Amino acid sequence: MSRTLGERSDAWLVDHLVDLVVKLAETPAPTFAEEGRARLVTELWREAGLEPRRDAAGNVVAEVPGGEGPVVLVAAHLDSVFGEGTDVTVRRDGNRLAGAGVGDDAAGLALLTAYVQGLPEPRPRLIVAATVGEEGAGDLRGARQVVADLKERIDHFVAFDGHLGSICAQAVGSLRHEVLLSTAGGHSWGDYPSPSAVHAVGKAIARLAALPVPKEPRSSLNVGLVWGGTSVNSIAAEAGFALDLRSVDQRTLDLLWEACRAEVEKVAAETGCGLTVRRVGARPAGVSENAKLVAAASRALAASGIAPSLAPASTDANAAMAVGLSAIALGAYRGGGAHTLSEWVDVESLPLGLDVLARFLAELAG
Repeated sequence: MSRTLGERSDAWLVDHLVDLVVKLAETPAPTFAEEGRARLVTELWREAGLEPRRDAAGNVVAEVPGGEGPVVLVAAHLDSVFGEGTDVTVRRDGNRLAGAGVGDDAAGLALLTAYVQGLPEPRPRLIVAATVGEEGAGDLRGARQVVADLKERIDHFVAFDGHLGSICAQAVGSLRHEVLLSTAGGHSWGDYPSPSAVHAVGKAIARLAALPVPKEPRSSLNVGLVWGGTSVNSIAAEAGFALDLRSVDQRTLDLLWEACRAEVEKVAAETGCGLTVRRVGARPAGVSENAKLVAAASRALAASGIAPSLAPASTDANAAMAVGLSAIALGAYRGGGAHTLSEWVDVESLPLGLDVLARFLAELAG
């Protein structure tokens, strides 16, 4: 690709961006199994003239030559929410690309790759990262590693992720737990009314659903998975559920978890069940001093004819905000159906997303 984005025709650029998106999206990258896509990104970035390396978490990290002013790290994540064996074939229908993970964040990663292939100027001193473990149980492990390694060097952290026009300047934190209730179990007739772990789980979930959840600061409570029992005529010896709590405020999040744990402990005592609680995820909530990034992003979007939309979210930027680094997440593409098998990306938005990234980084130079 030309070292200047504008040196090729619009049609060539669209075809090139589509090719990158398809290559990345069709290389499976489930959370904890991102190796194939990481190798592809390493190859693409090396061909672009960078010297990518792999860090302790498995991220692909590269220093971009040149630039002036602050040091900015731009990250797009490697992993998708889809497990091994998922059909990741990308289909094109007119101006739509459709397929599992085609947008989140294959499109963002493709646009970041196109940026380093073209290296427009002006630009700040730049580090790029393709991170592992952004989704679900990955718990931001890639972003946490990048931040731990580079926080003393970088001035700003940008997660290039999400829909075009979006600016995330506030991190939605989350606490995730697996709750397991256990008892002796038995025969549904002969051992009745021996305590049932399934009944206890139902009672616990009902108690949690009745808890008051703050509307301000915005918070949420969700039981997303339930399991247990062995047959219709058995008193369940073991049952459990997965609990997801979120808030834009860390103190509120911690208090909400304390309230949930108290209710679960009460149910265990009332039903005579044993209780095991395992934390499976913790993403920090909060904000950092990021007004300069928000202003630069807003100007870049406006220059491309896009109205900025500020909303809190959970992204790789959480890890940077948690340690006080100036950080935002910036949207990359237009599309829909994220985290579904029918996810889609608007092809015409790809060069626009690349233009926004270039304008945004130019705003930060000097």
